[in-house]
Amino acid sequence: MNLQDRVKQHFTASIETKMQALEVLIGPITAAGDAMVQSLLSDGKILACGNGGSAGDSQHFSSELLNRFERERPSLPAIALTTDTSTLTSIANDYSYTEIFSKQIRALGRTGDVLLAISTSGNSANVLEAIKMAHQRGLRVVTLTGRDGGKIRELLHTKDIEICVPSSVTARIQEVHLLVIHCLCDLIDTQLFGSE
Repeated sequence: MNLQDRVKQHFTASIETKMQALEVLIGPITAAGDAMVQSLLSDGKILACGNGGSAGDSQHFSSELLNRFERERPSLPAIALTTDTSTLTSIANDYSYTEIFSKQIRALGRTGDVLLAISTSGNSANVLEAIKMAHQRGLRVVTLTGRDGGKIRELLHTKDIEICVPSSVTARIQEVHLLVIHCLCDLIDTQLFGSE
């Protein structure tokens, strides 16, 4: 296979995964957008966490809310729990890496807030602990996962929302996660500020 064919194969696989996801994720994405809007309308905020590429997605999401997505509008309260290196390294050093998000949620999370928990495998130990702490603090949880949802699926309460990409390929899952994040941003903007 030549290099151009490899590139074409990636595009084709991404398109196919997105089409499969479209069929099963419209409902959960819409429900997640509504949950986030209700939190924001009630003076809540959205906390986001994940590791590696999912950490980048957490930061991408929070920046779209804090700054802007595709229109001019007031800033919206969102915090990526992945960005403060002093906090992350002190928690990892003094306690464990597993607690880097849960300790922040204990301090920052309030009833009515939403946690956006991102893990392509659904098995990230620190994201699992974040979800447990979010439940203790009265947060609603929205998850972005893939494969079979992993251990995260087992932790979810009935009020939580699972957005699980129907793929076992990490790159494809991450590509759909980014699209979901953009959908959530659009749903939030549209519901809070109307259609342009």
